[in-house]
Amino acid sequence: MTTPHERQLKWQARAVFVSCLVPVMNEEAAVAHFVGELALFLKGFTDCYEIILIDDGSTDRTPEIIKNELLSDKVKWIQFSRNFGKENALTAGLHHAQGEAVLMIDADFQHPFETIHRFFEYWIQGYDMVYGVRNNRDDEGPIKQRVTRLFYKLIGKMSEVDIPADAGDFRLLGRSVVDALNQYGEQARFMKGLYACVGFKSIGVPYDVEKRTLGKSSFKLRRLFSLALTGIISFSDLPLRVWTLIGILISGISFLYALWIVFVTLYYGVDLPGYATIVVCILFFGGIQLLSIGILGEYIARIFHEVKKRPLYIVKESTAALPPGQITLK
Repeated sequence: MTTPHERQLKWQARAVFVSCLVPVMNEEAAVAHFVGELALFLKGFTDCYEIILIDDGSTDRTPEIIKNELLSDKVKWIQFSRNFGKENALTAGLHHAQGEAVLMIDADFQHPFETIHRFFEYWIQGYDMVYGVRNNRDDEGPIKQRVTRLFYKLIGKMSEVDIPADAGDFRLLGRSVVDALNQYGEQARFMKGLYACVGFKSIGVPYDVEKRTLGKSSFKLRRLFSLALTGIISFSDLPLRVWTLIGILISGISFLYALWIVFVTLYYGVDLPGYATIVVCILFFGGIQLLSIGILGEYIARIFHEVKKRPLYIVKESTAALPPGQITLK
């Protein structure tokens, strides 16, 4: 692990090797312009860098543009055989990154380049991970904003690790953090949780989200919900414990109610049972059972996916350095 003094010396000598990970999917309108601007920005403070574009199953001209116009000794790419999701795209980038500092950034210009300077200022001071924290979510719809706020409230109360709110994938990772993240082999990946799980000295940097000028977002509300569910299940067993407590509570109430019925029967005699009461009780307890089975099923489904040990991603074509044991399809 390099010391802050060594980082300072390398920074002054423009010798810091920076790997930039850029996941892309159907970004034909923006990818060429973005790579040009990012390369120009990086040349301002280092002579040693690589830009790794991870194509997550694009169906437009993005692969063609990258392959024919952008590839060089500084610009590399990893093309998936199909769409595996952004979490796995970032994982592939981390597996292939060679730099001592790894910058993760989206290709839509919403992450301001000026903030990167602050990332490196903290990195030089000795922070192993510097992450961007959004000041606002004005670029998102009202439904997505509400769902996101609700998710961070839930994950903050339920998670076993402290996951910062409004901190996304825009961040700078030191080599020690990258090596630690590469040790995680779980199938259902929630990167925001993994960043927090590895620990290390970290700090957040607030930034204003820029407006997307080219292309359009491919992130859907359904995928957001699925990712949120993965985050909760991956980093908390509270849902299972909650239903255990609910079961104990209902059993206790039922026992007290049974004692009440015995008392009333012995004191007043047998009364005609109410049909409505029986139906309501059956539906209520049936719904509770189905809901608890559903939550248990979510955890079992995650176990099922984990034990299959399928690859997190399949590389169709790549010009990036291969990590140990990785096979590229030809």
